[in-house]
Amino acid sequence: MALLIGFVLDQQVTVQKAFGGPLELQRRIGTLEPSVIAGMDPGDLEAVFRERPAIHRFPGNMARRVQACCRAVVEEYGGRPERVWTEAADAADLEVRLLALPGIGPMKAKALLAILARRFGVALAGMEAVLPHYPTLADVDSPESLTAYQENKRAYKAKLKAGGGTFDPSDAAGGDHD
Repeated sequence: MALLIGFVLDQQVTVQKAFGGPLELQRRIGTLEPSVIAGMDPGDLEAVFRERPAIHRFPGNMARRVQACCRAVVEEYGGRPERVWTEAADAADLEVRLLALPGIGPMKAKALLAILARRFGVALAGMEAVLPHYPTLADVDSPESLTAYQENKRAYKAKLKAGGGTFDPSDAAGGDHD
């Protein structure tokens, strides 16, 4: 669940802040159990996100997104987030499952696919066809590669902003944010 929550939070904050969020959430509420988070009063969860230091720079919105993601994991996967990938029929099905989770868009789904394949050994039929062909968090394995990844992401975003373009998955400087 920490991996999924980290990706939900990975928007308009540093990678470190986003992926530190699940640990801080666990410290504050005592668990990352999806059923617990899904069942919390939304106002109470938002208050947890707002405690200083805030878990995210947009605590209200991110509390709602995390809760929605947890709710989907409870409703669709019996509260077991690993079932998202362990029960996927193939890589295309896994991508569809990831995209159906609240807070996970196309770029995050691609990065999750890469992490699941490269870091967790998830091997499904058709995986090569759905894996991204641009750098993602799955390629970060040192402080230097994190720096390079972040520089490429900033350059890519600047290019999009300057040109008013949209995400192009074939662009090698793409990042993971939606």
